[in-house]
Amino acid sequence: MNERAYRGATDLQRRVRTLLWPLARRAWRIEVTGLEQVPVEGPAVVCANHVSFLDSAVLMLLMPRPITFVGKSEYMDSWKTRRLFPAMGMIPIDRGGGERSEAALAAAERVLRSGGLFGIFPEGTRSRDGMLYRGKTGAARLAARVDCPILPVGIVGTREIQPPGARAPRVSGTIRVTIGAPIHPGRRSRVGDGGGAQADGMELRAVTDEVMFEIMTMTGQPYRNVYAGGPSAPQSVPVVDSGPLAARP
Repeated sequence: MNERAYRGATDLQRRVRTLLWPLARRAWRIEVTGLEQVPVEGPAVVCANHVSFLDSAVLMLLMPRPITFVGKSEYMDSWKTRRLFPAMGMIPIDRGGGERSEAALAAAERVLRSGGLFGIFPEGTRSRDGMLYRGKTGAARLAARVDCPILPVGIVGTREIQPPGARAPRVSGTIRVTIGAPIHPGRRSRVGDGGGAQADGMELRAVTDEVMFEIMTMTGQPYRNVYAGGPSAPQSVPVVDSGPLAARP
């Protein structure tokens, strides 16, 4: 995403938000805690749990600043979304990994270096069973490269309003969004020759687990120490003080 496309997307997002926010407030009871954690300016990575197609729309409406997301590249195959989603700031990402995924992360890095908010669901996909799964380290890598904070966000209620597989949301229900205190990966990383934070794999995993622990605490979701869509976890970890950090092998 180049600078011109990014500015156009943020302008469109502001207009859409102005239009949709009153409708959303009529459709659902929306409760937000922690908006003061969002920096007034400058880059930040917003990391949220993902239990519904509605999650990204809710964050777009609630954030005090425009926010850019990654989304699965399959959205580009549908006439319904191939123009709208990129215009709203979505960066398509190939979940198969490799060079195409790296290209999407490079575009996300450009958004952050321009001072924007970037949203990512660290589980990589929606949770089909409502549980919280192990986070992937891409968000921590981005935040370390740019030396910006990660904001853990817990979303509750969107699954009941639009569960996975539902074509449209219900017009009723309560959505609760909690924004946690910022986590700064750069403070846990070593500084490279170029002045950017260079985090190794263990540091990225530690930061990611910390983010997932905060999300788990905010949402009350049981935690599974496997990646979503991967092999079944040997056990589920309830919401306790030890959290997913203690559950790591």
